[in-house]
Amino acid sequence: MSDKSAQATKIATAAKASRDTSALVYDFDQSVGFWLATTHQTYMRAFQETLSPHGITYRQAQVLGWLAAEGPLSQRELAERMLIEPPNLVGVLNRMEGAGLIERGACASDRRKNTIRPLPAALTLWRKIAACGRQIRERAVEGLKPAEREQLKKLLAKVRDNLSNDPHGIA
Repeated sequence: MSDKSAQATKIATAAKASRDTSALVYDFDQSVGFWLATTHQTYMRAFQETLSPHGITYRQAQVLGWLAAEGPLSQRELAERMLIEPPNLVGVLNRMEGAGLIERGACASDRRKNTIRPLPAALTLWRKIAACGRQIRERAVEGLKPAEREQLKKLLAKVRDNLSNDPHGIA
């Protein structure tokens, strides 16, 4: 075999291997991360479908949810909680600010930071979001007995705590 022929065979073999997805093997059925990720994705898709008829986006719900849970947050803190890059949050905040739902203001302790606060108009939207959240919550645990719901809550908290670097258990 000539050098050119051997080289061509190597390239063809490498190209075939790069297209061969059978090399992508993982024990997904044993992966807690996969279970959580696919469940979360399904839950969030159902939540978005419930929010959508009200003209509410998932990201708007996330912003108001974090502000409800933790109070005013800087843009960076909010982006971290939402697991998105700060520049990706800007458009969401611009639209919410334009709709009179939130305001951005200088942080009292660090003027370089913008702090996000909900405005009174956000309350009406938040009530709809909370109602949609309760609806999806009930749908998600349908068929589970109260003891199973409590066990699920404890097991998920244990998984979260096992992975958390936060001493308060909020990861």
